[in-house]
Amino acid sequence: MTQPPAPQSPTPERRYEHDDEISLVDLAVILVRRWKVMAVIFFLVVAIFVAAALLMPRNYQYSSLYSVAEYTNENGQRIGVESPASVVAKARNLYLGQTTRELLEEKKLISLPFDISISNPENTLLLQLDSESSESNQRLVAELHQRLITRLQQDQKQLVESRRESLQRQLASARQALESAQQSESASAAELIATYYSRVTDLESQLNELREGEVTQQAVQSLGPVGVGKKLIVAMGIVLGGLLATIGAFFMHFFGAVCRSLQKA
Repeated sequence: MTQPPAPQSPTPERRYEHDDEISLVDLAVILVRRWKVMAVIFFLVVAIFVAAALLMPRNYQYSSLYSVAEYTNENGQRIGVESPASVVAKARNLYLGQTTRELLEEKKLISLPFDISISNPENTLLLQLDSESSESNQRLVAELHQRLITRLQQDQKQLVESRRESLQRQLASARQALESAQQSESASAAELIATYYSRVTDLESQLNELREGEVTQQAVQSLGPVGVGKKLIVAMGIVLGGLLATIGAFFMHFFGAVCRSLQKA
């Protein structure tokens, strides 16, 4: 009696053509059979990222520092004639837009190839302007920073003059009161003289310590490039290339399986 031939186990290719579930072995077989497709996709993606990294310009950070106009108060503390927060608000909302439009009109540009950020370093009377751009735009960055700082200086100069006039009036009044006390023969004249003399000394000190705003640093280039580095871009290309290569291999297998099913039908 002849025995029926033993059923042959379906090959991995036939099995995952009809089954919904694919084992890890089947996945490995697909990847091995599609290694050429994976290699082409991987090297193509990596080549694109390498080219982008080589062609991408190196950006640097350009920083300018402006010291806010300041004076010494009665307690010997250095304070600004205007709070740094107020100066930052004026620079952002009032002067930045005007200065940018003027520069664009003069240079006949549609937009600037960089942004500018304005901040006040904590616990300082400094205003910091930062821009990230390539070295080819360094002059343009420096010009924008300079124009913006000039606007701030002009505005603060008026505040300094107003503060100086106020101190001078107070000083003149204190000196007049001191002279009157020195000519007085009352019992409290000595006490008044000491009080007015101290007042005159304080006002003279405040007047002498009154300082206008000044530029301490203008568009200084950072020591090294900033932003995404070229090595990181290449590393991202390798990771993405491996991912797309794997996806491409499975897509090619799926497309081939669909074509074979249509041919059989």
